[in-house]
Amino acid sequence: MTMLCRAERIQQKERSPKKVYKFGIAILALSLLTGSASGARADGDTDTQSNVKGMTMAQGEAKVSTKHGYLPVNGLNMYYEIEGSGYPLVYIPPAFGYAGVTSFPALAANHSVITIDLQGNGRTADLPDRPLSIEQYASDVVALLEQLGIAEADFFGDSYGGSTAAMIAIRHPEIVRRVVACSATFGPPEEALNPLMTHFERPPTAEGRGIQFQRENYKKVAPAPEYWTKIYEKVGMIQWRGFTQAELASIKVPLLIIVGDHDFVRIEHAVETFNLIPGAEIAVIPSASHFVVYSEQEKLMPIIKHFLEKPALEIPLATAELGYHPGKTR
Repeated sequence: MTMLCRAERIQQKERSPKKVYKFGIAILALSLLTGSASGARADGDTDTQSNVKGMTMAQGEAKVSTKHGYLPVNGLNMYYEIEGSGYPLVYIPPAFGYAGVTSFPALAANHSVITIDLQGNGRTADLPDRPLSIEQYASDVVALLEQLGIAEADFFGDSYGGSTAAMIAIRHPEIVRRVVACSATFGPPEEALNPLMTHFERPPTAEGRGIQFQRENYKKVAPAPEYWTKIYEKVGMIQWRGFTQAELASIKVPLLIIVGDHDFVRIEHAVETFNLIPGAEIAVIPSASHFVVYSEQEKLMPIIKHFLEKPALEIPLATAELGYHPGKTR
């Protein structure tokens, strides 16, 4: 893995853009995320809500087995799953992602991993008259955690889930300890996306090959499988323009930005965002695409586990002036 510290910030030139289809490109490109993921669950879960009140207070305090259920959240009947035990870690999937498409056993060993099916994703039915947005996703996640009695948690988001996790850190910092944002965009698509990786030769459609994995998995668990075309079009209508520089600078919690070296997200965008967030860290994963959360967890999990589980106070990083001193700088 290629790790960049603040003493190693890079400045990279813009790549020459290719012709792209603008319709829905920001979300449609960012939703093609499931690659060679493990199979999605299709068991039609109807379990009652989990008893996880007070789960959050101290790491290792909670001892929660795998649970799943539904809760009424902002007009939704919102589905969630909890796996493992320990300090709460909220996983926010990408567009069309949901609980069961993949799992994180390495994280569940020391965390209660709470995966949420966002509006219109997986087992959570859409509200046809309510638009989709990063802001609404963040509001729904926070409301679900309140229902579960979770006062504080770590957050791990993939793609739009990463943008949602950052939104929660900005708007609800009191419930956030640390954030991992993988393959997320923090600015407008023309600045954030890599046109070499997100171009289409012809306009994408709900029945296209590029969205086949998501389409097939949606139909396995969705309350109304025939709703696929509508939710696909609705996701394509999300107008995500990112955060202001002031909003990014206001993030006070530690935030790890992860991006693949062949991601849909430009490495330059990730570095620019890293430079704006005071407590940010960054990791560039070699030979990795926007699908890395699903295809190559062995590259990601050591980085994420270290970030989530390391002490709050660390040995200072060495500079050229300070030099390296065992046990005093690193």
